[in-house]
Amino acid sequence: MFNSALALGRLGVAVSFFSGLSDDLFGRMLQQALADSNVDLSRARVSARPTTLAFVTLEEGQASYFFYDENSAGRMLEEVDLPHLDADVEALLFGGISLAPEPCGATYEAFMLREHSHRVTMLDPNIRPAFIPDEEKHRARIHRMMGMADIVKISREDLDWLTGTPDAQTVEGFLSAGPSLIIVTDGGEGSVAHWNGGRIHVPAQKVEVVDTVGAGDTFNAGVLTALRERDCLNKERLENLRENEVREILSFAARVAAITVSRAGANPPWREEL
Repeated sequence: MFNSALALGRLGVAVSFFSGLSDDLFGRMLQQALADSNVDLSRARVSARPTTLAFVTLEEGQASYFFYDENSAGRMLEEVDLPHLDADVEALLFGGISLAPEPCGATYEAFMLREHSHRVTMLDPNIRPAFIPDEEKHRARIHRMMGMADIVKISREDLDWLTGTPDAQTVEGFLSAGPSLIIVTDGGEGSVAHWNGGRIHVPAQKVEVVDTVGAGDTFNAGVLTALRERDCLNKERLENLRENEVREILSFAARVAAITVSRAGANPPWREEL
């Protein structure tokens, strides 16, 4: 979500970041990085707890992650920490490893439950198996949150982990359970969108891949940006998307993500780079 917030801010979208942030050295670095990308921090929960440490190894451009997260500022969020949201908040993006540990996983689920009936919600499961202590419990949480979400972006690998059958019929079953738009990404093969108007495939943009860290997070930001710019970031419009709109949305997200994977680290593009 940190990477998605950076990307949204750089694309010129008004964005606010909610999570637990530390006031230690690393936490202040994270806060500064968000502020430098025009991300509002007024809703973040800042505490003296330590920052999560994440280590990334790369093999042929593919990332593996190792986390040190006990008693961290991000992990120890509880429902009492949830922010009040004004009417100007149009959409909420949930996902990633923050949904696996407790108590923060339950806190984010409660946040979605509180808000999903009157705001657009988007979910990216972004599964990291090594970080999931209880697979059965986590699958149940993801299924519940998918049922509340208006938009689901899920990779083919994540869909396989979640269901064991990453085919179109499985996705159509999820669509009937609640979401208005489900996007399945498949790396260099592009993405497939499913909605009540049909199904389309949009190819990825061909670039020389340096590393994939932050690619999906940037794609999420591209989807939300493109939806907002087409006045589609509301529940009624999401239920009545046209094929040309969906194609444009996925194409824009692919352009944004292509720049991220073409350079080292999770470094989303600024609008002028497009």
